[in-house]
Amino acid sequence: MKIALLGYGKMGQVIERIALERGHEIVLKKDEFNTYDGLSSADVAIDFSVPMAAVDNISACFHTNVPVVSGTTGWLDRYDEMIALCKEKNGGFISSSNFSLGVNLFFGLNEYLAKMMSKIDGYNVTMEEIHHIHKLDAPSGTAISLAQGVIENSDYTNWTLETANEKEIHIEAVRTGEVPGTHTVTYNSGIDSIEIKHTAHNREGFALGAVIAAEWLAGKQGIYSMRDVLNIQ
Repeated sequence: MKIALLGYGKMGQVIERIALERGHEIVLKKDEFNTYDGLSSADVAIDFSVPMAAVDNISACFHTNVPVVSGTTGWLDRYDEMIALCKEKNGGFISSSNFSLGVNLFFGLNEYLAKMMSKIDGYNVTMEEIHHIHKLDAPSGTAISLAQGVIENSDYTNWTLETANEKEIHIEAVRTGEVPGTHTVTYNSGIDSIEIKHTAHNREGFALGAVIAAEWLAGKQGIYSMRDVLNIQ
């Protein structure tokens, strides 16, 4: 399979190594200094760029009829625009805040716990996410997805980085060192606390999941999620 890499930072380089190990060919390594030459020959593209480049990268894929997997976060204010373009061009698209197989299982666990806790009085939920100092957006896309999973399965209505009211989920965003990503969801009461946590040890899980998603998406049209890729009900 021929893969175009849109974004060639640390994640892009790990994705390249894993893709090559799985027998794929890299036909484009796009960064801020080069063009989209080679994109049209790709079977699928993987976008791990920066927020200000993501929309241009995804649009280029739809206009070139190349399915695209995007793991870039911080651009979702234009998500609906990209969905509309995907439908207009009959494109193939998977966008996820986190392609780690473990994190996507964690998303399901988070939603299941939220359903259980919504029936119990006396607990309030908070979240903490810890990432490396180079991460540009806060909170992380993964933390936002976790918060949305709680909101959709409870009486909470929003998340905030500030002091939360009773209907808001407070997210603490920490930037330190070279931490790949740690996410904790905590339910607190005056009696006890319930906590679920996912800790990434390196970038391998994110990269492997993105390549697996690209393998699954190649040749397809439509808008999908990692739930589809992993067949999570």
